[in-house]
Amino acid sequence: MTHVTVPRPLQVGDRIAVVAPSGAIRAERLEIGTEYLKEWGLEVEVMPSVLAGHERFAYLAAEDKARATDFRDAWLDDRFAAVFCGRGGYGVQRMLDAVDFDELAAVPKWFVGFSDITALHEPLNARGLVTIHGPMAAAVEQLGVAEGRSRLHDLLFEPNRVTDLLAPRGARTLVGGVAEGVLRGGNLALLATSIGTPTYAAPSGVVVLEDVSEQGYRIDRMLTQLLRAGWFDQVTGIVVGDFSESDDQGLAADVVRERLEPLGLPMVEGAGVGHEDLNLAVPLGLPVRLDATAATLTPLWPGAGAGS
Repeated sequence: MTHVTVPRPLQVGDRIAVVAPSGAIRAERLEIGTEYLKEWGLEVEVMPSVLAGHERFAYLAAEDKARATDFRDAWLDDRFAAVFCGRGGYGVQRMLDAVDFDELAAVPKWFVGFSDITALHEPLNARGLVTIHGPMAAAVEQLGVAEGRSRLHDLLFEPNRVTDLLAPRGARTLVGGVAEGVLRGGNLALLATSIGTPTYAAPSGVVVLEDVSEQGYRIDRMLTQLLRAGWFDQVTGIVVGDFSESDDQGLAADVVRERLEPLGLPMVEGAGVGHEDLNLAVPLGLPVRLDATAATLTPLWPGAGAGS
């Protein structure tokens, strides 16, 4: 099995840090969202820059240096067993060059986020650390959905209870077959934008793809960019999640099929991963088995799932 590091399961009483590596966060949404986490018996601490704001650009949570510093401080503080992102939104790429990912990967702990947070998952997964692509601390609608909340809880507290990452929503077979490998991927736009940068890390194994508010031609452009760059060269299987709020959902789905089906890789679509209210958390960086014919995605936890 590929060497991976799985952080230890969380326990009641653990303290977690909330960071804002990217977009600005509304305080009222963060307050409601963190209540869900506190119901699990977690102590929640919000880092200083989360609600600080940016002097010039209202779309950023805080100054780049402040966001990067809070992210590093939260990760390296041994009081915190996990680091949760408050939300995604544009901005995380602006702080990537201020982060030492070797330093962070040497201190394994759960990291949770999705969407633009893909830019942080990518280099951490490339260093063998398993992270969670899933609902964030201010994702009120997603944390409010019982199935999604239960999945996130199980991955954090009792990962071995999770045996099919596509359940309970299920998925549809596009190309049958079975594939194994480390699960990578995330937000299509962030993956395409990463190419040619210092944090770019081509996947080798099964990939999951999702996005939001992208028109069909832009989805086409980003997938074509990944194809031309050889991003899929070592990919063994594909899980297509939600492409939400596209101008034409039928067109978006057709573009994904037209671009990716010719690869001939085992592939499913309609996975409950992404920006819809049901966002099933998945462990990026973990070996998985995709049975596209049966439309199942099985996590292959090393040992008891609490070590490396």
